[in-house]
Amino acid sequence: MPLTGRAALIAALGSVPVGVLEPSWTGLLAVNGSLALACACDFALAAPVRRLLLTRSGDTSVRLGDTADVTLTVTNPSRRLLRARLRDAWPPSSWQPGTELDSSRHRLTVPPGERRRATTRLRPTRRGDRQADRVTIRSYGPLGLFSRQGTHRIPWTLRVLPPFTSRKHLPSKLARLRELDGRTSVLTRGEGTEFDSLREYVPGDDTRSIDWRATARQSSVAVRTWRPERDRRILLVLDTGRTSAGRVGDAPRLDASLDAALLLGALASRAGDRVDLLAYDRRVRALVQAKSAGDVLPALVNALASLEPELVETDARGLAATVLRTTSRRSLVVLFTTLDAAPVEEGLLPVLPQLTSRHTVLVASVADPHIAAMARARGDVDAVYEAAAAAQAQRERERTADQLRRHGVTVVDATPDELAPAVADAYLALKAAGRL
Repeated sequence: MPLTGRAALIAALGSVPVGVLEPSWTGLLAVNGSLALACACDFALAAPVRRLLLTRSGDTSVRLGDTADVTLTVTNPSRRLLRARLRDAWPPSSWQPGTELDSSRHRLTVPPGERRRATTRLRPTRRGDRQADRVTIRSYGPLGLFSRQGTHRIPWTLRVLPPFTSRKHLPSKLARLRELDGRTSVLTRGEGTEFDSLREYVPGDDTRSIDWRATARQSSVAVRTWRPERDRRILLVLDTGRTSAGRVGDAPRLDASLDAALLLGALASRAGDRVDLLAYDRRVRALVQAKSAGDVLPALVNALASLEPELVETDARGLAATVLRTTSRRSLVVLFTTLDAAPVEEGLLPVLPQLTSRHTVLVASVADPHIAAMARARGDVDAVYEAAAAAQAQRERERTADQLRRHGVTVVDATPDELAPAVADAYLALKAAGRL
């Protein structure tokens, strides 16, 4: 039941004539007594807060960087007019810095027996689930001297999805995929090993593609046509251990891996391949399996929305065992992890033969563009030392990548902006070569 600034101002102004004309307890009591009576009447006429009925509606999910609207409906069941200020509290990461005051506070006037809506506009700055906190309402009387205050808890969850910024590359990758499949006017020869159809022989065709049985059943020579393999299995594996928490630019490495995984998942599902996802460090953090082509991308986005790096060392043996249990058929295993020497040499390399003997493995890693900028720096002594350190770090990554390649692993090492298209290109190259 707080006093308002208006009541304090009236009390201050009333003390001036008392101090000048009648500096006594009687004058002070006359001013403050009248003010106290007015405050009591104001409080009695203010609408009760705890009897208000509140409900929520609006958006339940939003992409990172976009805005979401969550609406509060306030119903006034009392017989008094509600004059109120409302604060809809959410976690600090629900707004852009500096916009919380304007977005979370509302003024409402609700006549008796009616309802009004207040819309809170959110623009989250982090992925994950955002839970609504308390709704605080301050109800004022007609004089604005005294108020009633109370809180309500109206649960609501807003899921902040990954931004999927690499979706801008999807049209060009799909065009390349259609080219491989032979669905465009660009003809490609010798690509793919999966039978597509029969057609009549024309001079210049590879004689090894002649289907002699079909030729015997008809009067013309028939040849087989081929297309890149379809209905293959792609397992996206995200290493969520401590190395994924390292920041590259303004975001952790895991965010760049998520974006690349979404692009590859969308592309592979359009290619007719089955896409599964596994996130692991010392236990399974996320698992998506057996989704139809139309449901793959929404399932991936939903599973990755709340995924965060864990500050633990990844259990490479557990990761390999989980991959082998997750997919029994030969698959393309795309492992998003680091190329740092210690985690690879001590963790991944000892268990890599278990994976490469049964699956095709592609390792994708996020490179720090700042290292490349340091390697090019010159001009003073400090810059030269930084360039030498950066060059040594790059050589260590190249040596680690060469170790992986000697085990038959395809390695993609690219900056956050280039990782997603580079991984998609590597997938298309493997598909065109018939290695899936």
